[in-house]
Amino acid sequence: MHKDIVARLLLLTLLSAPVAVTAQDIAAPAPAESQPEVDASGAEEEEEFFVFDESETSDSASAAIADPLEGMNRAIFSFNDKAYRGVLKPIARGLRVIPEPVRVGGRNFFTNLGAPVSSVSALLQGDVRNFGTEFGRFVLNTTAGLGGFLDVATDVGLVQDEEDIGQTLGRYGVGHGFYLVLPLIGSSSLRETVGMIGTGVLNPVYDNLNADEIAAARITEAELALSLDRDTYESLYDSSLDPYTFFRSAWTQNRAGRVAQ
Repeated sequence: MHKDIVARLLLLTLLSAPVAVTAQDIAAPAPAESQPEVDASGAEEEEEFFVFDESETSDSASAAIADPLEGMNRAIFSFNDKAYRGVLKPIARGLRVIPEPVRVGGRNFFTNLGAPVSSVSALLQGDVRNFGTEFGRFVLNTTAGLGGFLDVATDVGLVQDEEDIGQTLGRYGVGHGFYLVLPLIGSSSLRETVGMIGTGVLNPVYDNLNADEIAAARITEAELALSLDRDTYESLYDSSLDPYTFFRSAWTQNRAGRVAQ
């Protein structure tokens, strides 16, 4: 029994991260306007809250988070890069044979599944307004949006502002602890990993699914998101003198911005 609980928590840790974090944060670093295909659903997609000043190198932005496991983290970063380029992205490119509106609908469906946890996270932060927005988005998209495949909530002005437990911990002053690179997920920290566990445990969607079904759902979600991406990760990686430092800095600034917003 205890082994099952531990295994579920570990699985939720690996599979409850936002898809933008999967495969080295390939979605989050890019401003919304640089991803035109994702916006082709007819509704203007909300801008990702992303802050990154490329002039801030390891002497500033990266120094905001301790990295005592850098050797191990770099090895996992390299593994993730090979997995992304060799497996994840080729599969995603193959999915592009599916009409884009169908893939956008699938992405919307999975995004909608995370709205209950987002609303709870907002409430835990005392953000009643965003709690109402996220909860309202879930109700409206689940009903009028045909189970979440259509993002009708954005059309009526309920713009998504995702929250998670990691942000909640940060809002209450919990520090990162130290930087971590997780296999197949990418940038994280001790605080964010604990937050991912909490986010996964709070998600009621997967309560009646076994581990294999949860894994299949999360992999499908990740591949749909990657199929809508236009090589953002590759362009950032290939243009960086030290990709590891670049993504560490970008992720650190991104999370700080999300906690502060």
